[in-house]
Amino acid sequence: PFPADSVAEAIVVIDSMDIRAKEDGNGDGPFITLSRERGAYDLMDLRNGVTASLVNLDVPAGRYDLVRLFVDSAYVVLNEEGMTYSLRVPSGYNTGLKVFIRPEIEVIGGITSELLIDIDVSKSLLVQRVGESPNTELRFTFKPVIRAVNNSTAGRITGTVTDTSSTPVLIPDAQVSLYQDTLMTSTFTEATGEYALIGLEAGIYRMITYAAGYDSLKVEGVEVKAATATPQDFALTPLPEE
Repeated sequence: PFPADSVAEAIVVIDSMDIRAKEDGNGDGPFITLSRERGAYDLMDLRNGVTASLVNLDVPAGRYDLVRLFVDSAYVVLNEEGMTYSLRVPSGYNTGLKVFIRPEIEVIGGITSELLIDIDVSKSLLVQRVGESPNTELRFTFKPVIRAVNNSTAGRITGTVTDTSSTPVLIPDAQVSLYQDTLMTSTFTEATGEYALIGLEAGIYRMITYAAGYDSLKVEGVEVKAATATPQDFALTPLPEE
């Protein structure tokens, strides 16, 4: 994965958004337009529980199983260089980025349902180095790894990452990753050492936290319940000085 802590900005411009109705049987239902309003979003700002509203409207009652995002353009700004790089987005504009909603979201008349779309920046940026040093050029491709979940019933995990000293020091930019059989999602702590993983299905998870200069820490058996916040703090042991 590309190190997300190397990215200052990751801007994605979305032109439109559709959602697909789930029909009885094996057939796919029709797409319903949710928005045709163009908007730019910085994915680096949308983490640790911070979200942006894409659309708010009434849709017919029923079940929905897929959302489609049409991406007009995207670019990143890197921390170290301050350089801006355009991102190639395969099929992002022509056919849209298709994201299955798991589990399906059911809309019942008169009841609000909230659909969360979560993009994992570190797994979505592919970089290719072209040419030989010192004239190496970076080329980026944006192949989003996206989750779409019913946030009305999803759970979350929140906490802080500190060191193990007698007066704990908060650790910024620590990577907090969530696993079941495979990596589900990840984030980085803020300057306050705080993190949040949201939009999680109820279940039992494994978590691993890593920060430069510290031993990684694994915690098994973290339980997430529907519509509930699970607290989980981490205390990392500094690596011995060489």
